[in-house]
Amino acid sequence: MLLLFLGEYNEKKSDTLVEDTYKYGLQGREHTQLKPNASSFERDSVNQIRLHVMPTKQFKTTAITVYIGHPLSEQTVTSVALAPFVLRRGTSKLPETKQFREKLDDLYGAGFGFDVFKRGDYQIVQFRMDLIQDQFLDGVSGLLEQGMEFVGEAICDPVLEDGSFREKYVQAEKITVQKKLESLINDKIRYAAERCLEEMCKDEPYKLFPLGRLSDLPDITPKGLYESYRQWLLSAPIDIYVVGDTTLAEVKQIVGRAFSLKREQETRYEMKAAVQAKREVKEIVERLDVSQGKLNMGLRTSITYADDQYPAALLYNGILGGYAHSKLFINVREKESLAYYASSRLDGHKGILTLQSGIEIANYEKAVEIMKQQLEAMSKGEISELEISQTKAMIANQLRESRDSAFEMIALDFNSQLSGKSRTLAQLIEAVEAVTIADIQKVAETIQLDTIYFLRDRKGEN
Repeated sequence: MLLLFLGEYNEKKSDTLVEDTYKYGLQGREHTQLKPNASSFERDSVNQIRLHVMPTKQFKTTAITVYIGHPLSEQTVTSVALAPFVLRRGTSKLPETKQFREKLDDLYGAGFGFDVFKRGDYQIVQFRMDLIQDQFLDGVSGLLEQGMEFVGEAICDPVLEDGSFREKYVQAEKITVQKKLESLINDKIRYAAERCLEEMCKDEPYKLFPLGRLSDLPDITPKGLYESYRQWLLSAPIDIYVVGDTTLAEVKQIVGRAFSLKREQETRYEMKAAVQAKREVKEIVERLDVSQGKLNMGLRTSITYADDQYPAALLYNGILGGYAHSKLFINVREKESLAYYASSRLDGHKGILTLQSGIEIANYEKAVEIMKQQLEAMSKGEISELEISQTKAMIANQLRESRDSAFEMIALDFNSQLSGKSRTLAQLIEAVEAVTIADIQKVAETIQLDTIYFLRDRKGEN
């Protein structure tokens, strides 16, 4: 059975973990852990596609992830977001969606799905599959090859009609995306977060929502969508990850057959330098039919994932608002009782820090004042040894726990491909544990408030 699932927005999610995404597809089995098996990714390329393989006996299943990127652009954001919805409907060999689903059953209940998200000024489509390894089934062999063939066909060989995507699939999935975009307004926490970023990055690609824009959908045709999809597939940076009991040589042969794309060159991500905040803080008040206010702040920093100061930035975010012991949670929510929730989130590929809180509308000015006080405390180095030690422990534990999930290890390694900065999990943990209060103060010197966004009720509206 095909299960559509939407990744929930988590305002407390730290940049150390897999970022919040929109997730769609089949829920596969859990990656049952067998025994610790320290390993690392081995690299190669085939057909101008980068390969990253971690040979390991740690899991009973093999994890496959394909990342395909595209620079965020008003002209393409909606078509790129729509394409994977259409691709999941069928292939040339499995043209009916029912056949597509049944093939996954034939692969012993393999899970297949996709995510759409943004990292820095890039829109990323991520396809994922997990399937059981041969040795855990009697008389079965070649499941990795069959699974990779399925993924390759789903991405590269969709069902067509007259040289275009099948019209009924395109029309149906346009409605799906439309409903997802329209539903954003019903999730006020997520809506306020996106609106704050939209206002903050008004002149930057990052303002765009990864699922695209409602206004673009009516003009998208099966032919136009297919043409843009083909151009995207042949020119985009593509990374394929495999974690399981296999070898780089085996995966290279399989991928070479399954992804026989005629790509002229290997494309890499080019992350731009972080944008500096303007001197004057932008204040935006939006009125809707709400009973609880949503107060969000957007701040900028020159520090990104590629910088040596990134581990200290993780500590800054964690102490400020990443956890239940953080300054925002304790001071804004617990001590002053001004907020129903209060937290911070760091986008390490963009150099943006956001604060978010749910407050009584009448407490707006006081909440802004106290949140600014926490920023000032960070700048002054007013950080206790308990705060820094608890935060180091939380971040290090989260990073260590990622070793128990093949997909989280993949997501963490993909940061290196995006940023061009090679940093292993062990190196990141060591760097986090070495951060001092003085290091965090240096991060604070780069933090600048850019935008204050407040979503409130219509009371007093002219």
